[in-house]
Amino acid sequence: MNKNLSIILPTLNESKNLKSLIPEIVDIISSRDISNYEILIVDDGSVDDSNEVCNELNKVYGNIKFVERKNSPSLPMSIYEGIELSINDNVAWLDADGSMPATALGNLIDHFFNNENLVVIGSRFVVGGGYKGVKDLNTSFFKAIKNVNNSSDSVFGMIFSMYFNKFLVRLFGSDIKDLTSGFIIGKKTLFSKPNFEKSNYGEYFVYLVADLLKNKVNIKEIGYICETRIHGESKTASNLFQLISRGIPYIKAAYNCRGAF
Repeated sequence: MNKNLSIILPTLNESKNLKSLIPEIVDIISSRDISNYEILIVDDGSVDDSNEVCNELNKVYGNIKFVERKNSPSLPMSIYEGIELSINDNVAWLDADGSMPATALGNLIDHFFNNENLVVIGSRFVVGGGYKGVKDLNTSFFKAIKNVNNSSDSVFGMIFSMYFNKFLVRLFGSDIKDLTSGFIIGKKTLFSKPNFEKSNYGEYFVYLVADLLKNKVNIKEIGYICETRIHGESKTASNLFQLISRGIPYIKAAYNCRGAF
């Protein structure tokens, strides 16, 4: 079997995290029988030294490509442009802030290449999954709060995200448990442009999952422990108003897709 993979990292001012994440991803790929791979850093207007960092890493490892977007800032379109530019049949993408560890990516890769008819989603809310460095939030919620307090993440944002996802799952009406994941691997032909271009932020993932279900694609959720951000600031929201504003498109997406599959 000819195993190939393009890994997409959408970025905005993540140079410090890229310095550690990219070598870790390369180690994970190198330990597996993957004949051809590339890492695409699709940048949405960083003002840090992301470009220079990626160029230096490419000198060491090769196959590291920095893509500077020219269009309006957009997380979903950053991902889709990475899909369009990828040279391989299979693609994966994940956040570049270190919250989705390279070891977890390796687990998704293993499950995918054991059955390439699957789309595999990294999930915080199935067996083996957890949030902000804690595996079982039912018994370790306060440990999660402590972990977040010691990081650049927001405690309120963590709590809001957990319960908001549960609400979306109920509204959406499927068996998928992490509708805000953004951590996935599959054949690139399965990921169609309309699901990305009609979205402004992470709600694209709701449309994407609905589209996959509608087309009878087999989806498997694999638990992973979402870690706290090491460097930089969260792009999600910094206060209640921003969280609510950011959440409304997710609710619309879940409602609009309900029953469509």
